[in-house]
Amino acid sequence: MSATHSLILITGLPGTGKTRLARDIARHFGLPVLAKDAIKEPLFEVLGTGDREHSRRLSDASFAVLFAMARELLRAGTSLILEGNFRPGEHEPHLGDALHFAGHIVQVACRVDESVRAARLQARAGDPSRHAGHAVGQYSPGASGFLDIPGPRIEFDSSETPPRYAPLLARLEHELSDAIR
Repeated sequence: MSATHSLILITGLPGTGKTRLARDIARHFGLPVLAKDAIKEPLFEVLGTGDREHSRRLSDASFAVLFAMARELLRAGTSLILEGNFRPGEHEPHLGDALHFAGHIVQVACRVDESVRAARLQARAGDPSRHAGHAVGQYSPGASGFLDIPGPRIEFDSSETPPRYAPLLARLEHELSDAIR
């Protein structure tokens, strides 16, 4: 299945399961994923990891690239998934141009209990497969939520291991039914 001119935006705090969810949705629908960390990690390699302020600047640069790439892909008629810890009240204007080219938009906010998230982040700290640059990131509890953009909003609790994706995938199929060929 392939969605036409659809944008699925996966958001949430670090450690809530965004990346895994985005990859599973991508496999299900046959869509590309543009992920903030897929941009930020090469920037760490080129520009260094630095301190928390440097990490935030690289995040801002990564989001700028992510939004520009999304705009171009949507303009070309390619549906896609955007994944990142989007900042409500800040990222809407930057994403705005891309939204003009998306026929269908669905947001999914990943959530877990804070104790589950803290345990996941602790496990990541000792994981050699994780990029070292993420150690300087903002992993404290913080504001997260949906961006103020049109389209359905779905909350997804990824606390279970493994997460139960089937109900979410069925909901996405329903929400994107006009766009699925």
